Amino acid sequence: MAPGRQCGNRLCALPEAERGFSRVDAVAMYSGALRDKIHKLKYEGIPGWAMIFGRLLVGWMESHPEAMHGVDYVVGNPTHTGRQPLQHIEAIMDAAYTEDVTRAFPLSPPGGHRLVKEAETARSANRTLDEKRAAAAAHAAALTWTGDTGDIKGATILLVDDVFTSGSQLQHVARRLRATGAVEVRGLVLARVPWSG
Repeated sequence: MAPGRQCGNRLCALPEAERGFSRVDAVAMYSGALRDKIHKLKYEGIPGWAMIFGRLLVGWMESHPEAMHGVDYVVGNPTHTGRQPLQHIEAIMDAAYTEDVTRAFPLSPPGGHRLVKEAETARSANRTLDEKRAAAAAHAAALTWTGDTGDIKGATILLVDDVFTSGSQLQHVARRLRATGAVEVRGLVLARVPWSG
């Protein structure tokens, strides 16, 4: 969103304690070729797109040092360990780690993801807003922080996802992380759906 423009998403008007995240940045809008390529990875399992999206994320982090200042962990909003055709968020985060050759950012190495989802929950795609909220709450409840629980106490976390639609999932996961001890959760998504005013 352009600086100075009012956010049209209902979550933006909530106090930070209710929305969970302090800010959400998007690499681009969810439309056209980017939308199609996200679908190629997410639903068709074409893994080459994970490498490109990982590069995009690292490029964004490199060019936005003010947004990265103070971040202790960069974690993906996890997908279920049995997700088919692949765990697309984990694939993107693994690619981002590989792309960050100087280890400038606190990304977890492949296989060492700090936030995992071991139980499958209902998907929120193509659902009503109420169904999305219910699915988001169930998703957040199914997540586990794999590191030492002391690691998250007082931490600032950058939570990465592919698409920001209603914001419900990011909200619930951010609130879960803060309830576990994180002091701040920032969001970063590859693409956001244009919000209606």
